[in-house]
Amino acid sequence: MAQTPDVFRVEYMLMPRNDSGAKLSRIKLVANVPLKVKDSSNFVVGGEYNRLAYDLQRDDISLSAEGINYLHIVDLNLAYVYRYNRDWRFVGVLTPRLASTLTNPLENGDFSINATIGAFKDKQDVDKPMRLVLGIAYNSTVALRVPLPIVYYEKRFHPNWTYVVGVPKTGMKYHFKEKNIIQTEFILDGYFVNLQNSTVLPDAGFASSISSSAALVTFGYSYNITKVMSIYGFIGHTIFQVGVLRDEDRNDIFTLNEDPSLYFRTGFRIGL
Repeated sequence: MAQTPDVFRVEYMLMPRNDSGAKLSRIKLVANVPLKVKDSSNFVVGGEYNRLAYDLQRDDISLSAEGINYLHIVDLNLAYVYRYNRDWRFVGVLTPRLASTLTNPLENGDFSINATIGAFKDKQDVDKPMRLVLGIAYNSTVALRVPLPIVYYEKRFHPNWTYVVGVPKTGMKYHFKEKNIIQTEFILDGYFVNLQNSTVLPDAGFASSISSSAALVTFGYSYNITKVMSIYGFIGHTIFQVGVLRDEDRNDIFTLNEDPSLYFRTGFRIGL
């Protein structure tokens, strides 16, 4: 939430079919409502929905349409932002998550919970706007179940230039003609979804979940309709990506996708 403080976002992403026979598309919907409380602090209540369509064409494995073709990830965001002073705010975020194929009634494996605590400094009404975020995050779906650090820094060091250093996104922005931005990004992305119908694999057992991780470079254009409203489009290519099926102990048992792919993303957002 610190890196992408969206009030509303709708986005479509496409990774065309690659040499692994894999094609992936994603529809993303985000809505967050800040509720002001005393001393300029805020509660933030909202959610995010991602529907991934995974189309795999391979001769060595056959997966039904109810197997992995449609993956659903639903996040509920519950956050409290405490204003410490003029520049610094502390934030705590609790994110219950549903990640499932939703082919059967809900089960325990469909649910997980993420938590984030941190602090951020935000100065926008100055000659060189900046945002700094420091924190730790816990994700119950990753293999290494320990809190992970968050570091994010954005600064407009020149009237026409902004740099961003952080995870999952690092990049540069070039501002021109007031409402136009050209930018490059290095992005880390991924997902973990429970398979309600366990997939039987030849000589590999039963797959009970699917996960993917990727690193990619993109180039894009954003048009600011207003100060907080914009439309955008990006094109890029993966540096690496790995999509795997996992057993009930989350061990990798079958690699679905490990080849590079093109990347396209477009959307509309309203931010803070």
